[in-house]
Amino acid sequence: MTDRRTLLELKVIPGAKRAAVAGWLGEALKVRVRAPAERGKANAAVEQLVAAALGLPIAKVEIVSGMTSPRKRIAISGLSHDEIRERLRDADGQGRTG
Repeated sequence: MTDRRTLLELKVIPGAKRAAVAGWLGEALKVRVRAPAERGKANAAVEQLVAAALGLPIAKVEIVSGMTSPRKRIAISGLSHDEIRERLRDADGQGRTG
Protein backbone atom coordinates (compact mmCIF):
# COMPACT_ATOMS: atom_id res chain seq x y z
CA MET A 1 0.00 0.00 0.00
CA THR A 2 1.35 3.44 -0.89
CA ASP A 3 1.43 6.24 1.63
CA ARG A 4 -1.00 8.93 0.46
CA ARG A 5 0.11 12.56 0.50
CA THR A 6 -2.33 15.38 0.99
CA LEU A 7 -1.37 18.89 -0.07
CA LEU A 8 -2.39 21.71 2.25
CA GLU A 9 -2.13 25.46 1.76
CA LEU A 10 -0.74 27.50 4.66
CA LYS A 11 -0.60 31.16 5.59
CA VAL A 12 2.40 31.53 7.92
CA ILE A 13 3.01 34.34 10.39
CA PRO A 14 6.70 34.19 11.44
CA GLY A 15 8.05 36.01 14.49
CA ALA A 16 4.79 35.64 16.44
CA LYS A 17 4.65 35.98 20.23
CA ARG A 18 3.52 32.37 20.50
CA ALA A 19 3.35 29.41 18.16
CA ALA A 20 -0.15 28.22 17.33
CA VAL A 21 -2.42 26.82 14.68
CA ALA A 22 -4.71 29.84 14.31
CA GLY A 23 -7.51 28.25 12.28
CA TRP A 24 -8.70 28.18 8.70
CA LEU A 25 -8.76 31.04 6.21
CA GLY A 26 -10.94 29.47 3.55
CA GLU A 27 -8.93 26.44 2.41
CA ALA A 28 -5.64 27.70 3.89
CA LEU A 29 -4.51 26.88 7.41
CA LYS A 30 -3.15 29.89 9.28
CA VAL A 31 -0.20 29.13 11.55
CA ARG A 32 1.92 31.35 13.77
CA VAL A 33 5.51 30.46 14.64
CA ARG A 34 7.94 32.22 16.95
CA ALA A 35 10.92 31.62 14.68
CA PRO A 36 11.99 34.46 12.39
CA ALA A 37 11.73 34.19 8.62
CA GLU A 38 15.45 33.76 8.07
CA ARG A 39 17.68 30.88 6.99
CA GLY A 40 14.82 28.37 7.07
CA LYS A 41 14.10 28.79 10.78
CA ALA A 42 10.41 29.57 10.30
CA ASN A 43 10.01 26.73 7.79
CA ALA A 44 11.43 24.20 10.25
CA ALA A 45 9.16 25.57 12.98
CA VAL A 46 6.13 25.28 10.66
CA GLU A 47 6.86 21.61 9.93
CA GLN A 48 7.31 20.88 13.64
CA LEU A 49 4.14 22.74 14.66
CA VAL A 50 1.93 21.13 12.02
CA ALA A 51 3.30 17.66 12.76
CA ALA A 52 2.68 18.11 16.49
CA ALA A 53 -0.84 19.47 15.93
CA LEU A 54 -1.69 16.46 13.76
CA GLY A 55 -0.01 13.92 16.04
CA LEU A 56 2.42 12.87 13.31
CA PRO A 57 6.18 12.42 13.21
CA ILE A 58 7.90 15.39 11.61
CA ALA A 59 9.03 13.16 8.72
CA LYS A 60 5.36 13.01 7.58
CA VAL A 61 5.16 16.81 7.04
CA GLU A 62 7.15 18.58 4.33
CA ILE A 63 7.00 22.05 2.83
CA VAL A 64 6.90 21.51 -0.93
CA SER A 65 6.53 25.10 -2.18
CA GLY A 66 6.70 28.65 -0.90
CA MET A 67 10.01 28.27 0.91
CA THR A 68 10.55 32.06 0.95
CA SER A 69 6.91 33.14 1.05
CA PRO A 70 4.32 33.38 3.84
CA ARG A 71 2.03 31.34 1.55
CA LYS A 72 3.24 27.77 1.58
CA ARG A 73 2.10 24.36 0.41
CA ILE A 74 2.88 21.37 2.57
CA ALA A 75 2.55 17.66 1.90
CA ILE A 76 1.21 15.55 4.73
CA SER A 77 1.71 11.81 4.42
CA GLY A 78 -0.83 9.32 5.68
CA LEU A 79 -3.89 11.55 6.20
CA SER A 80 -6.72 12.75 3.96
CA HIS A 81 -7.85 16.37 3.94
CA ASP A 82 -10.91 15.40 6.04
CA GLU A 83 -8.71 13.58 8.57
CA ILE A 84 -6.46 16.64 8.82
CA ARG A 85 -9.44 18.91 9.51
CA GLU A 86 -10.80 16.47 12.09
CA ARG A 87 -7.48 16.21 13.95
CA LEU A 88 -7.08 19.99 13.99
CA ARG A 89 -10.66 20.41 15.23
CA ASP A 90 -9.91 17.92 18.03
CA ALA A 91 -6.63 19.67 18.85
CA ASP A 92 -8.14 23.13 19.40
CA GLY A 93 -11.58 22.02 20.52
CA GLN A 94 -13.23 24.64 18.35
CA GLY A 95 -13.11 23.42 14.76
CA ARG A 96 -12.84 26.92 13.31
CA THR A 97 -13.46 26.98 9.61
CA GLY A 98 -12.97 30.60 8.69
